Amino acid sequence: MKKLAFVLLGADYILFLLIMLVLGFPYMFSRQDAIDLTNLSGQYDPYAVTAFFENQPVEAPKYLAQEEKAPAVLGETTASKKIEVDLASQRLYAYEGDKQVYNFLVSTGKWNRTPTGNFSIWTKLRYTKMSGGSKALRTYYYLPNVPYTMFFSGGGISKAAGYGIHGTYWHSNFGHPMSHGCINMKTEEAGLLYFWAQPDLRGGNNIAASADNPGTHISIYGKAPLH
Repeated sequence: MKKLAFVLLGADYILFLLIMLVLGFPYMFSRQDAIDLTNLSGQYDPYAVTAFFENQPVEAPKYLAQEEKAPAVLGETTASKKIEVDLASQRLYAYEGDKQVYNFLVSTGKWNRTPTGNFSIWTKLRYTKMSGGSKALRTYYYLPNVPYTMFFSGGGISKAAGYGIHGTYWHSNFGHPMSHGCINMKTEEAGLLYFWAQPDLRGGNNIAASADNPGTHISIYGKAPLH
């Protein structure tokens, strides 16, 4: 009887694990870490030479975000700017009024879903550190000097949640969900967006949005493809 009870218990345990996997168990322990709002310098860390993505070490390239300014967009106007992210197509669109300025392939949330709704950029950092995930689930990541980061908030998403649009040096699998909630871009394309989007940098490298220099609105919609 004890052996039968053990077998039944084992079967129940396997069923429980299967249910948890279906309900998104890995997501629960693979989220990105909250960011420290008091320690966002935006400065490059020259001592950070090793990064980790999905538990594997990757090289952290030096000085990815060195452009002083982006080239002017042909026909650029003072029309209001907005960014749209379509999770279904894994694409980011940038508009000035009704005119589309950019159309980029991106990678959105795999281990933690990218939020949908309406947001705005609250700060722009030339470099920042991101970390999170789970070593046990092999989703751990530690990424210093993430280039051209545009953190966004609003719509129930706090600043400390650390969701952003940024450049990417640890993978090149754009067009497929790869992140822990952020919107990954090719670094050179993230640079174009960084200089184009509000808040205006006003000659600097980093800046926080303010009442007289608000951040660009971002609309994220759709459902990411299965992975």
